[in-house]
Amino acid sequence: MSEHSVMASIARLVPPGSHVLDLGCGDGALLAHLQSTRGCTGYGVEIDDAKVHAALQRGVSVLQLNLDQGLTIFGDQSFDVVLQIDTLQHLRNAETMLLDTARVGRIGIVAFPNFAHWPNRLDVLRGRMPVTKRLPYQWYNTPNIRVGTYADFDVLARRNGLSIQDGFGLHEGREIRVAPNLMASTAVFRFSR
Repeated sequence: MSEHSVMASIARLVPPGSHVLDLGCGDGALLAHLQSTRGCTGYGVEIDDAKVHAALQRGVSVLQLNLDQGLTIFGDQSFDVVLQIDTLQHLRNAETMLLDTARVGRIGIVAFPNFAHWPNRLDVLRGRMPVTKRLPYQWYNTPNIRVGTYADFDVLARRNGLSIQDGFGLHEGREIRVAPNLMASTAVFRFSR
């Protein structure tokens, strides 16, 4: 999957000129892209020292915070958009963070590896944990606390009173809108309270 195509798909979901909070912003590439192509402003949140430094080098304002402690420093509806791109699967309390995302932002956007992608299912059927481009680690050294599926997120969001505005899959740079739970390696959702 091309990083540029993922950024373009995510950026399309962010209204131009939005004030954005990017949770787990990594090196700041997505927020820098949103600033330069969509006229967005905002902050990244990252815990890793090297990634914080890289984000700052890109000109991204970044706060060093542990997301497992929540977003209590931010007021309700402080941001137009809150991003969680490849973050949710690393958090201890994903449901709490999802609700905090909806509280802090008018729009939430999440993307995560879709464990229900058909090659993953085939590996599990063979008795093995999948190792793919989107899930590149062995079961014993993965930084992921959990794995999730497109269908599971849909149920979680609705159970918590969130309204899904758009949902699709991504695979090798293409948006997947037909059978994304089966055909996509990445799940993407745009939601609101």
